[in-house]
Amino acid sequence: MTDIEFDEFSFLPAQAADAGLDGPLPRSERVDLTLPDGRTLSALRYGDGPPEVTFLHGAGLNAHTWDTTILALGLPALAIDLAGHGDSSWRDDMAYVARVLAADVVVALETWTDAPQLLVGQSLGGLTAAAVAASRPDLVRELVVIDITPGIDPNADASQIREFFAGPTDWASRDELVERALAFGLGGTRTAAERGVFLNSRIRPDGRVEWKHHFAHLAAAMAASPEMARAAAAQQDAVGAVLGESGWEDLAEVTGPITLIRGDHGYVTEADAAEFARRVPQASVEIVPSGHNVQEELPVDLGRRLRAQTGKG
Repeated sequence: MTDIEFDEFSFLPAQAADAGLDGPLPRSERVDLTLPDGRTLSALRYGDGPPEVTFLHGAGLNAHTWDTTILALGLPALAIDLAGHGDSSWRDDMAYVARVLAADVVVALETWTDAPQLLVGQSLGGLTAAAVAASRPDLVRELVVIDITPGIDPNADASQIREFFAGPTDWASRDELVERALAFGLGGTRTAAERGVFLNSRIRPDGRVEWKHHFAHLAAAMAASPEMARAAAAQQDAVGAVLGESGWEDLAEVTGPITLIRGDHGYVTEADAAEFARRVPQASVEIVPSGHNVQEELPVDLGRRLRAQTGKG
């Protein structure tokens, strides 16, 4: 695997072929904007027209997690790198929570879209999408939340992931990261692992390779400091209790249609789904044969489901 930087969209032809998707690939580009506080928010834009569907990824991922889903969708789309992820700036306050992240997404929708969106969010992105839809119904015509409900930690069952990221913060080459991912049973095939590592890492000016997202660096710092880890865990429990309730409040305030898509072996349990149905009775719930990252396990099926929800079959 080369450490030379090249076109981040160069993987799309192989992804389309692997998914059995024929036809021309959509035009794709990276776009950036400067937020009021000076941070950069970055996103991927696909297609020739204004976006009709906007996507928000989960913790530790980036906008490229939606690539194959968007290819299957076949409509103009926008995929945003949440703060602290991908090519977007890290937050000095480390406030990677839904209502804080939602403010950035609102600016992005005001800048890059010209009509209310089908807003799709997975995990942390799903909670963020709910906060956006609640605060700015004029920007969101329909909400799709993937494998998350309020009260569930977006990093739940992620001890393996935390251990994976809690290593060195920089590496000699991307090949080292690929080998580490495969050793942890992550990334699937070597080709998929190489693609994931390339899209989620960057080469520093000194030639060393580091993860793009802030979470990896925070995990490494906590692994090196048990006291920091204990303090962070206590803070996360306290914040999580508050945010769980605020998430239900956000969903209650959404005026457009809501769909929860959950994997049959994902993070949302039967009890969680029942609580969701009780608290958000106007929403639809769909179960798919997938784990937590539905967009990576069932990207074509998900893309086609979302296209149908736009009314374009």
